Amino acid sequence: MSQTLRHVPLDALHRELGAKMGGFAGFDMPIQYPAGLKAEHLHTRERAGLFDVSHMGQIRIRPIDGQIASLHRELQAALPLDFDGWPVGLQRYSLLLNDNGGIEDDLMLVNLGSEVRMVVNAGNRDADFAELARRCPGLAFEWVDAALIALQGPSAEQALARLDPQAASMRFMQACELSLLGAACFTTRSGYTGEDGYEISIPLSHAEQVVRQLLADADVAPVGLGARDTLRLEAGLPLHGNDIGPDTTPVEAGLGFAIPKSRRRGGAREGGFPGSQRILAQFVDGAPRKLVGLLSFEPIPIRAHAPIVDDADQAIGEVTSGTVSPSLNQPVMLAYLNADALRASADGKFKAQVRDKRPAVQVTPLPFVAKRYKR
Repeated sequence: MSQTLRHVPLDALHRELGAKMGGFAGFDMPIQYPAGLKAEHLHTRERAGLFDVSHMGQIRIRPIDGQIASLHRELQAALPLDFDGWPVGLQRYSLLLNDNGGIEDDLMLVNLGSEVRMVVNAGNRDADFAELARRCPGLAFEWVDAALIALQGPSAEQALARLDPQAASMRFMQACELSLLGAACFTTRSGYTGEDGYEISIPLSHAEQVVRQLLADADVAPVGLGARDTLRLEAGLPLHGNDIGPDTTPVEAGLGFAIPKSRRRGGAREGGFPGSQRILAQFVDGAPRKLVGLLSFEPIPIRAHAPIVDDADQAIGEVTSGTVSPSLNQPVMLAYLNADALRASADGKFKAQVRDKRPAVQVTPLPFVAKRYKR
C-alpha cells in the first residue's frame, strides 16, 4: 500500500513554478525545477537559491514550571549541551544520541533565554518529538506551524536585506526576528549548502507572499532538494540516514565539535548524556572507523554503498554519499574507512568497486568546496 505524502504549505507555488515533485521523508517535495539540478546548484554558488525546507520539524521548548534552570537541567541531561557560555540568540548544532552513542538525529537549537527553538530532520520529526518529551518530562514541546525556507548563496544577504535591513547585520549562527512584508519571521543565519545564507520561519498567512517577493529578485531562483543534496555534499556536510545514523558515533563521523569540552573527560559537566561513556572513550582511544572525503579523477560516478578496497582488493570501507560535483566536475564522496587502513596508507589512495570497475579514489580534506559563512 502506497504511503500518502504530506504537502508543504507552498505546494501550489512549487507546481506553478514547474517543479518536479517527489516523495521525501513522507512529504511531496520539489526535487528540481525546469532549469535542472546542475543549473540550480551553480546558481546557488554564484548568486542565491531559495529552498523550501518546510518538511523539517520546528519545535518550541519551554519549562513547565517557568524556571530557566529547569530548561537547562533537562536539556543538558537529554543532549550533549552546555548552556554556560551559550549566548542568548545564538544557534548551535547538537545531536540526539542513543545509549550506545549512535546518532538518532542531528539538530539545530537556538537559546532564547526562557525557551529553546529547535529544528529536526523531516524523517525523524515525530520520533524526535516523542523521545525528547520522554527524556524531558518537565518541559513542554510544541510544534511551530509555519513555513520554513532557506535562502542560500552570495546574494542572499542583499536579497533579504531589501525586505528587512537588519538581515545584513546578522552573523553566522545568529538568530533574530525579522519583519518581512509585515510578518514576524524567526530567522537564523545558517543553512546546509556551505554558502552564506538564512533559514527563515514564516507564518503561514504570509509564506507565499514573502517567497514570491524574494523570487522577484533577479538574483534569487527556486532550488529543489536534488541540488540541496549536491551542495551539502560539496560542503562536506553529513546527511542523517546516509552518512550518520544510530550506528555511527560523533567521533567516527567527525562531529566531535558538537560535544562541548565541558561535557568531555575532565570537563565541568563531564558525561551525563546518553551514550557518553562510549563517546568519551573514543575521544581518548580513537574510533575504529572514520568518515572521510574522497575524490576521484576518473569519469565514473561512485554512489552510496560502493565498497572501498585496498591494493589487495580487500574491503576497508564503504561510500555513504557520492555524486559528480557540479562545481568541480569530478566524483566526490563521503565514506567510512577502517582507521587502521587509513593509518597504514602512505598516500591515502584506494579504489572504489563499481560493478566490474575499480576507479582510483584519493582521501582529501573536507570540504570539497570552501565554505563561505559570514562570521
